[in-house]
Amino acid sequence: MDRPIARVFDLVAPESQRIENMSLEQALEVLRGERPAELLGVRGSFALVARVDERVLLARSLDRPLRYFLAKEPSGPMLIVAERIDHVRDQLDALGYGGQFHPSYTRMVPAHHVTTLRLIGCPDPNPQHRRFFDPPRAVLPPDLDQIGARYVDALLREARHWLEAQDEATRRLPIGVCFSGGIDSGAVLIALYRTLLDLGQSPSRLKAFTLRVGSGGGDADQAREFLRRLDLEVLGEQIEAPVEAMDPLRAVEVIEDYKPLDVECAAVALALLEGIRDRYPEWRLLADGDGGDENLKDYPLEENEELTIRSVVSNRMLYQEGWGVEAIKHSLTYSGGLSRACVRTWAPARGLGFVSWSPFTRPALVEVAEAIPFDVLTRGSTSALYSLKGEVVRRGFRQLLDLDFPVFEKRRFQHGAASAELVASRFGSPVEAAMRYRRHFELAYAR
Repeated sequence: MDRPIARVFDLVAPESQRIENMSLEQALEVLRGERPAELLGVRGSFALVARVDERVLLARSLDRPLRYFLAKEPSGPMLIVAERIDHVRDQLDALGYGGQFHPSYTRMVPAHHVTTLRLIGCPDPNPQHRRFFDPPRAVLPPDLDQIGARYVDALLREARHWLEAQDEATRRLPIGVCFSGGIDSGAVLIALYRTLLDLGQSPSRLKAFTLRVGSGGGDADQAREFLRRLDLEVLGEQIEAPVEAMDPLRAVEVIEDYKPLDVECAAVALALLEGIRDRYPEWRLLADGDGGDENLKDYPLEENEELTIRSVVSNRMLYQEGWGVEAIKHSLTYSGGLSRACVRTWAPARGLGFVSWSPFTRPALVEVAEAIPFDVLTRGSTSALYSLKGEVVRRGFRQLLDLDFPVFEKRRFQHGAASAELVASRFGSPVEAAMRYRRHFELAYAR
């Protein structure tokens, strides 16, 4: 006989919720309602768990993970909900059910969906996923000036919402921006700078932190040039890190994942954030540009054999969500796209005591990005696709702020912080790295 879930352990700390416009209990009431789309009214960063009779409802924002695990005990099924795999493992060990654990048995709640578990018995039926964010696609005219204005306007609005939502304890704290001088981190820095001025607050709260590992890569010079062009050199600060700080195997343990690009990005993020923490033990607020590449589809297709320009421009939120919860390639353990990769920034920041924020993960920015007619604008040209993000952001800042926004050639975070030789020596070839990272992950959870 099937039994409803007997016990639910919600391990998500209430103080970790960053809801900007309502209380946690009000957000949970929205989740318990029958209209998933109303969750779009919950602003900010959240990982929610609500119980309604025999059902358990789960939902999260794009910028953070939320996992669950079903275990069996004599009284019936037991559900553990947590943000990390090791939190699930530790809870099972504490309850005496550690023998049931395996990391691949954990499940990731896909972003932008309400996941419902109902009358879990033996065998466990699949959960139901109901989408709460479904932005219309390709509805904007192919006018880059108009698109840019819409995108940057959404960015500025999100910056204002975030700053105004700070409580008394954080309203005057300094704000660090993880800054490479690239399009996304530059856009976040400028949005915060202008919004602080508009709110009558001092932009001296801002600090643009740029990482230099060893002899450094191109980011240090690029960041200085970006700030020089806008007469903002006073905001820049370089964080020096030793080569050993860029440790991919440690990053595997921190993000609990083994995808090479995400592991390597996390390794560099850890080096930067540890440098900030060592220099400023009390620093709390951080902003970054995570999600900007996904929104404007700014990834080299040549590095992924599965992708074509047709699949990238034709699939809804492909880089944010992966192939989708109904697709064969959707990972139950990891979700897909940025829904999976969000841990590359969330986990290093959380583990080192920072509160991180990126406007590009918010629905308002994703909605504008989805409305862009990529197919019409690119017409099958990868070069047109790769240049699109710079044009959109540059034109948007020019129209809304009369600002000449600097645009430099794209490079990944890990390739800008260190020399190419150092990156190659620390990470190795993609094939070798993929095997090494996955093996390390599996050994970390070996029983």
